[in-house]
Amino acid sequence: MGFFDKLFGKKEKESLDQGLQKTKEGFFSKITKAIAGKSSVDDEVLDSLEEALVGADVGIDTTIQIIERIEQRVKQDKYVGTGELNKLLQEEIEKVLIDADDQSYKNFEIPAGKKPYVILVVGVNGVGKTTTIGKLAHNYKKAGHNVLLGAADTFRAAAVDQLTIWSERVGVPIVKQAMGSDPSAVAFDTVQSAVAKGSDIVIIDTAGRLHNKTHLMEELSKIKRVINKVLPDAPHEVMLVLDGSTGQNALEQAKHFTAATDVTSLTITKLDGTAKGGVVLAIANQFKIPVKFIGVGEKIDDLLIFDKHEFVDSLFSLKS
Repeated sequence: MGFFDKLFGKKEKESLDQGLQKTKEGFFSKITKAIAGKSSVDDEVLDSLEEALVGADVGIDTTIQIIERIEQRVKQDKYVGTGELNKLLQEEIEKVLIDADDQSYKNFEIPAGKKPYVILVVGVNGVGKTTTIGKLAHNYKKAGHNVLLGAADTFRAAAVDQLTIWSERVGVPIVKQAMGSDPSAVAFDTVQSAVAKGSDIVIIDTAGRLHNKTHLMEELSKIKRVINKVLPDAPHEVMLVLDGSTGQNALEQAKHFTAATDVTSLTITKLDGTAKGGVVLAIANQFKIPVKFIGVGEKIDDLLIFDKHEFVDSLFSLKS
């Protein structure tokens, strides 16, 4: 019985399996063909594995790292046969994914001594950022916490409206101002309100203009400074939301955001609609930032806690 089965039951595990189906069909069908009929791991098998990894947007650097490790282990341990290679590949893929230092999020709990726990959510428009916030609020509320949302994406009226709809749907309060208001002022008011009300969790949405706009990154820095005035150790988490279906573009966005602000966690969305699920490996490995959640659908419960073992297990165990 795996982690998901123990904590969430078979329904959530099945959601993970189904959400990764397209990646399985694209990526792992190539791996199956690469090792079919082979009695040993030769150069042809390694070349095919490399092609499959790159094709799934795992990225050149991460792919080379995985292939080199497999080569070393094959020489050292004398692995032969498709079954052993399959297991070896799973182990090496799992190694490139890192765990968060604090595991409390896996139960939607708050790290000790951090109340209210402030999460600043960043990412470009269209990646599912606001939807992710709504799903997070739903899960934290379901876990028994008082949640407060902050609509600091004041550049787009649709962003404030969308977050308001989510707040009503989930049944949690929201702090917002008129379109065009100072985002930092909204963030300040949100955290100040959370302290006054005794909220457990604060989730603040931020503007999602293109990652190459310098002023946006300056705004993010300003928001962090303002929040810091209310709570010296806040924000406690800066979560970057990326659209997994965009492949290497998601990697490029991660470069810009990590350069501009201290990103501490990742949420990868829209994995159910892409064969490019390997980008999860590329991003996590290159930036050494833990993936906490993955989105595998539009429903309110389609935000899954990320567990690297279960992720890799689902990739290799799905039925075609």
